[in-house]
Amino acid sequence: MKPLILVTNDDGVYSPGLRILYEAVRDLGKVVIVVPETPKSATGLGLTLHKPLRIMKMKVFGFEAYLVSGTPSDIIHIALSELLERKPDIVLSGINLGDNTSIQVILSSGTVGAAIQAVLLGIPAIAFSVAVSEPDELVENSKLKSIMVKISKFITKYVLENGIPQGVELLNVNFPSKVKDDIRVKVVPAAKLRFKERVLKRVDPQGKPYYWVYGEPLSAEPNTDVYVVLEEGNIAITPLKLDLNTILSNEEFKYFEPLVNELNKMLTG
Repeated sequence: MKPLILVTNDDGVYSPGLRILYEAVRDLGKVVIVVPETPKSATGLGLTLHKPLRIMKMKVFGFEAYLVSGTPSDIIHIALSELLERKPDIVLSGINLGDNTSIQVILSSGTVGAAIQAVLLGIPAIAFSVAVSEPDELVENSKLKSIMVKISKFITKYVLENGIPQGVELLNVNFPSKVKDDIRVKVVPAAKLRFKERVLKRVDPQGKPYYWVYGEPLSAEPNTDVYVVLEEGNIAITPLKLDLNTILSNEEFKYFEPLVNELNKMLTG
């Protein structure tokens, strides 16, 4: 039986990154494309709980796609419930326009959010992103497109054949904006931070204040995804694990003992 591959993104059906990812994996199995009907960047694991979702089918750029009026995380649930004949063998999300490097960005990313939602449902997943700011940077760079097709296809094939290693739950892959002659692939952890968040206050023509939230890039930590992609111009594979629990040492556990004892006294007193 051919592998069933679910391809999604957070940029919508017209994204050149989606076309590149489809081109990369269309020969690896049966590919079903389900994407948001409008761009849903920075939606993380957000779900649409207070309004109905709708599905529309359309053909664009030579392939058929389902458009869902929700978030990337909604799409995983809708696809599994209504659009797929069985649970997919893998979920691929991307290729996102803009890098998804650092824990700070990963936690808000709609691209990675779709992959995380798949993993929570027991499906291997890979998120792909590229450090460009405009679609034209991808469309006009045939060398970058070629590298992305080759690398995305090989990684997907490798995971389909070998699975995800124990202790890893998904892969986050980031491409640089340009291809240098000695470009390499590196397995590295995610940096903690990518930006220093700022809030810009302005006043509208009616004299009322409004605000823009934006980020100023921070210096990249060596041997992290941010450094490898943005400073070195290489390709980063970052293995991720979703378990956020902390295993406490005896010393750390002692911190909570007086707190818990006092709280229990309050409850029983």
